[in-house]
Amino acid sequence: MPGKDKAAATAPRQETDDAVARIIADWRRERPGLDTAPLHVLARLHRTFLLYQTRTSRPLAERGLSMAGFDVLTALRRAGAPYQLTAGELAASGLISSAGVTLRLDRLEKDGLIVRERDGQDRRVVHCRLTPAGLALIDELFTVHLDNERLMLAGLSGEESAQLGTLLAKLERSLEELAETD
Repeated sequence: MPGKDKAAATAPRQETDDAVARIIADWRRERPGLDTAPLHVLARLHRTFLLYQTRTSRPLAERGLSMAGFDVLTALRRAGAPYQLTAGELAASGLISSAGVTLRLDRLEKDGLIVRERDGQDRRVVHCRLTPAGLALIDELFTVHLDNERLMLAGLSGEESAQLGTLLAKLERSLEELAETD
């Protein structure tokens, strides 16, 4: 019955067809009294992140860039002309941890995407600046990145996407507050 197989392949997936739903069902079977409600959100969020990470890192890897390097280049690009920040400012930009900044900067400098320059007023301060090659690369890759993200969100309406963004921001704040108590 080839027609039936084709129909099954094109039918929308039911919730019971996804891995998280199966995991939850397994736990309900094995430990019926266990509240698995967090898995509905956080297990899906984790699996979604893994898929997102794989899809977003592919075009970067094709250009010899890691996600960490991409984050540095985007932070410098967002800073505006002359596209420079100190290592401390990069760490404070939100997506970059201070622990790995120097290693990332070494790699980007070696690849000719940034230069590091001592401040003329205070020699202790080092500015990291995009080179013309770095600027061209990040402008190209960020356009690809946004197009890729639009494709990933294509299954949601504009309203659903906005609502999800609002809810994720709320979840992020909740996790940040929890981290402050640790």
